[in-house]
Amino acid sequence: MTEKRPICRRAGTREDMDACLAIRETVFQHEQAVDPAIERDGREGEAIHYLAELDGRPVAAARARLLDDRIKIERVAVLKDMRGRRIGEALMRFMMGDLGADPDNEGRHFFLSSQSQAAPFYERLGFAICSPDYFEAGIAHCDMRAEPRDVSERLSRS
Repeated sequence: MTEKRPICRRAGTREDMDACLAIRETVFQHEQAVDPAIERDGREGEAIHYLAELDGRPVAAARARLLDDRIKIERVAVLKDMRGRRIGEALMRFMMGDLGADPDNEGRHFFLSSQSQAAPFYERLGFAICSPDYFEAGIAHCDMRAEPRDVSERLSRS
């Protein structure tokens, strides 16, 4: 029996936004003990939010902010019981395809601050580490970037 694929989309309603925030609270605050003041940084209004659902259940969330020269992907979170099912990968691929297709984003590269243990996940999606490890919210992180052309090539091969 084949695994169902998640439905990934931009969060467009208040209910979608509530689901995104609930997933992030579960993953970052409850599982990883990130301070709520750090996780809820006041930048929700300037971000584009994304949601993945499986059988109508919200299971993953992320956001992206458009900065001068880059698209910063942030707060990628998958519920614990849904990990290992490629839902995070599907959400990232959807986000990068959606954001990369917008002509207003031409010339911007993708950028993110990955938890260091998750860097191999992002490398498989075309990101490369571009900083030494550092600590944020008590968790080791590294910066990563991907050029849109590299992402496009990887998206077209999968």
